[in-house]
Amino acid sequence: MSEFAPISIYLVISLLVSLILLGVPFPFASNSSTYPEKLSAYECGFDPFGDARSRFDIRFYLVSILFLIPDLEVTFFFPWAVPPNKIDLFGFWSMMAFLFILTIGFLYEWKRGASDRE
Repeated sequence: MSEFAPISIYLVISLLVSLILLGVPFPFASNSSTYPEKLSAYECGFDPFGDARSRFDIRFYLVSILFLIPDLEVTFFFPWAVPPNKIDLFGFWSMMAFLFILTIGFLYEWKRGASDRE
């Protein structure tokens, strides 16, 4: 049980710090709003216009997916972030194959014009 003591101390301290950080703003917050526009749906003060459930162009979704994919691919680089003497040739060449596949995918997206904006 003693090997879990540092983990439990860390969890207790992190819980206390998070509760303190969440509780500190409450004594300084005021309940009254000086600007009635702040209580409206939009802070700019304009009444909303149009339907909130309008259709978006599919390009918005494609662009968001194109930004999401590199973020997920970065997680595959973490195993390679070890000292070079710990990785043998198999680890090196497997990462080179992964980078090659990423490059081919990037060139395909570029050729198809996926990142072009109209």
